[in-house]
Amino acid sequence: MVEQVLMNLVVNSRDAMPEGGRVIIETSGIDIPEHGPLPTPDARPGSFVSLTVTDTGCGIGPEIMHRLFEPFFSTKDVGKGTGLGLATVYGIVQQHRGWIQVVSEPGKGTSFRIYLPRLESFGVMRMERSRTPEVRGGTETLMLVEDEPSLRQLAMRVLTKYGYRVIEASSGAKALPIWNLHREEVRLLVTDMVMPDGVSGRELGRRLLADKPELKIIYTSGYSQDLGAGDFPLCEGFDFLAKPFNPLRLAQMVRERLDA
Repeated sequence: MVEQVLMNLVVNSRDAMPEGGRVIIETSGIDIPEHGPLPTPDARPGSFVSLTVTDTGCGIGPEIMHRLFEPFFSTKDVGKGTGLGLATVYGIVQQHRGWIQVVSEPGKGTSFRIYLPRLESFGVMRMERSRTPEVRGGTETLMLVEDEPSLRQLAMRVLTKYGYRVIEASSGAKALPIWNLHREEVRLLVTDMVMPDGVSGRELGRRLLADKPELKIIYTSGYSQDLGAGDFPLCEGFDFLAKPFNPLRLAQMVRERLDA
């Protein structure tokens, strides 16, 4: 989850600096006394660790500062952002009883500072260097539906590297006629949950499963809250992959779903 927080913030910093700039990532400890001024209205006394991501980008105007963490609100051009990155960051920080302080000025950059409670004590932890798992590829045909070009290109490169034949589409609506041409050979669908043109990943999955019940599906999203609720349960690591994802994990999940 911390990896998701950091990746979302760094990606936003990159997008705020189209002509280049600096991203500074810092960690520190802070003690907030019982009696004294609080750094933000959400703050509380205690011992905390902070993760700060600062960039020298375009900055954020005061007129939209209060909407930063709203789901689906985006400052990017239409088609270049889902508005779920900061909502995901906010949800993860809240889940860990922390808060976020944002300092920004148009033309002078932005700083996101995250505060998380510091453990007072912990047992001895053994940390072992994780080995890179061996991931087996394949020759099956996959359909990849993702409206963000950079993510679609990354997934395409990864999956074709492992030998798969990949048919791509930039939205659910555009995927439907492509499906009609290739339904017989497509074994697995990898689709974003939130897409333009009126056909979401859920709706696309529902339609394709009605046409081909044996189809395997992996859903992806940068907004993981509430995905397991209601009549649409998803399981992280089985049929749901949170963004931003590790390319190796994508290849691993594809193989596991095809073999399941």
